[in-house]
Amino acid sequence: MADAKKLQPIIIKRVKKGGHAAHGGAWKIAYADFVTAMMAFFLLMWLLGSTAKGELQGIASYFASPMKVAMSGGSGAGNSSSIIPGGGTDLSKSVGQVMKADQAADAKSAAKNHPEAVRAELAKQDAKRMSNLKNKIEALITDNAKLNEYKSQIKLEITPDGLQIQIVDDQSRPMFDSGSALVKPYMRDILREIGNALNGVENRISLAGHTDAAPYGNGERGYSNWELSADRANASRRELVAAGMPDDKLARVVGLAAVDLMDKNNPRAPVNRRISITVMTREAEERLLSSIKTPANATETDNGKETEVLSEKKP
Repeated sequence: MADAKKLQPIIIKRVKKGGHAAHGGAWKIAYADFVTAMMAFFLLMWLLGSTAKGELQGIASYFASPMKVAMSGGSGAGNSSSIIPGGGTDLSKSVGQVMKADQAADAKSAAKNHPEAVRAELAKQDAKRMSNLKNKIEALITDNAKLNEYKSQIKLEITPDGLQIQIVDDQSRPMFDSGSALVKPYMRDILREIGNALNGVENRISLAGHTDAAPYGNGERGYSNWELSADRANASRRELVAAGMPDDKLARVVGLAAVDLMDKNNPRAPVNRRISITVMTREAEERLLSSIKTPANATETDNGKETEVLSEKKP
């Protein structure tokens, strides 16, 4: 028995405790994102603090009305070679963004002493603006499904008075019912899309209605193509205003009947029935406003037929 006890095995249990598992790196990523965000925030604060007032106004005007800035530029757009005033090879001098008092005086003196040169420069800027606007509207017509469907009825042309947009009749798709000033639904879509495109342009608008040479034989006594063209022009004006265009942006709304035919060889051709929208240059606007002889908004020509609506730009 004593020997059996001696041979009994002794079992010893040893428990090995493992160390802590390795920590992950997720917190490092979150911390890096936080530091990056703070760096970007302080960089933004520094840029805002070091950017001149004119540059800030240019940025603000761009987001308020991108089309307007694209056409004409903001007060801080395109004048600076550096976003930081005083930048350049000589830190003691302002570059582009800040105009000193003597520079401003020189500019005023040049405008006073050389009006022709200033007028030529303004005309050059207008020409560039009209060309850019024409390209923008052509792109809009191509990209917009509603306008592209009626592409053949929308004519664009740069004239001495500005950019002329003409919406012409088609034999199978007239803009108005015969002898009526009620706008067709698709004509309404065209006018409102064009009105939206012109909202951001600072130039004023001249609007004219045209008819063909076919005599107006129905309706009230004395009602003729003169009244019909003026009514159609005014109906088009209402659609432009409905699209958001300020009413005082329209400098003139006029009915011209058949005195300015597009197809002079065929006076009754559908293309002669049209609505002309002209984005006027500054010079054309000045000529128009200087031709206003009476303060009344509604005037008539000597023949007593042509109806115009003229308004001076509000200060």
